[in-house]
Amino acid sequence: MKSLFDDSIAAQYQNDPLALRVYTSQLLGQNKDLVLHGGGNTSVKIDGVLYVKGSGWNLDTIEKEGFSPVDLATLIEMASRDTLTDTQMVKEQRAAMSDQSFPNPSIEAILHAIIPFTFVDHTHADAVVTLSNTPNGKEILEELYGKSMVIIDYVMPGFELARHIYLQTLALNWKNIEGIILLNHGVFTFDNDAKKAYEKMITLVTKAEDYLQKNVTFLSNISKGNIDVEIIRSLVHEVGVLRGCDIFPIVLDSDQAKALSTRPNLERLIKQGELTPEHVIRIKPFPAIINTDCTKGIEIFKTEYQNYFDKNSNANHICLDLAPRYAIIKGLGAVALGKDEKESRIIADIVEHTITAILSAEQLGAWTSLSLAEMFAMEYWELEQAKLNK
Repeated sequence: MKSLFDDSIAAQYQNDPLALRVYTSQLLGQNKDLVLHGGGNTSVKIDGVLYVKGSGWNLDTIEKEGFSPVDLATLIEMASRDTLTDTQMVKEQRAAMSDQSFPNPSIEAILHAIIPFTFVDHTHADAVVTLSNTPNGKEILEELYGKSMVIIDYVMPGFELARHIYLQTLALNWKNIEGIILLNHGVFTFDNDAKKAYEKMITLVTKAEDYLQKNVTFLSNISKGNIDVEIIRSLVHEVGVLRGCDIFPIVLDSDQAKALSTRPNLERLIKQGELTPEHVIRIKPFPAIINTDCTKGIEIFKTEYQNYFDKNSNANHICLDLAPRYAIIKGLGAVALGKDEKESRIIADIVEHTITAILSAEQLGAWTSLSLAEMFAMEYWELEQAKLNK
């Protein structure tokens, strides 16, 4: 991975740390191996205020207006509490903003606040998360990075994660730390210099990429078959009925998509979690698998998704629609099934990156990310459910 930092461009922002924050955030967001469709977040601390990526903004296109100004002391105080619901956290974060015209701050604002550096960068770097999503992932990462990295076992994003890291790092000498790895989730790097924070991310991720390059090989020409047009039509019809809207299909027939579709342990693999937890909101916890009968495959998905909901839900949960967001066609590849072209392209991007991660992890022992219960907690997060209640 190459640094895209241009000193001549950055020089224009030497007296404007927020503009510099915008610049390096966009550099991170332009790389899909670091950030996909709204993932990741960045921040800068200026005169007692945390300017953190706001809800609804993407890093690749973010501007100053996308950074919500939150009182830093308030956020740090919130981290010291024993309990706090995410709903109350969002409410208090908003109340602590100096300008209410900005969007809601990232749910990881508290975590950004407690890291004692001016610039904090957070991505969902594919290479690092892929390594963490293997049976010996933690050991591999500890060997790669040594004591320069704090490695945290998976904790649900939001207040729970911020509180956990707050407690884990109370006695930490931050000067000896290059970053934080959240297993099955992502990476944080930080520095008082924007360029150094950004390039720490590039260096850290490159180490993981080099490891994968040495230990993973992808085959080509897996299959010469193509997904039949009739299968696509059937999928569009079946999923459209379930979701109550038109469906825009995008076929994924790369060698890697075909390779996954031919795996004998496919049914197990697709139930082993996402590349990073936020993806479940976009693509659901698993896809439909289609063999020869499209209707049967969709019916199986409906049953399995309903069982997943029933097993993990309580009386306060509202079940989402029973339509898959993508389907794997055995031996031939996959199909993204969004409600329009924009959603399908987002789904296709996430699925393609997930497939690469799965095939890589399988060569390193096995693909094993989040449990279905952990994915449910993210998919049915209280803030997402609140939107449905409204």
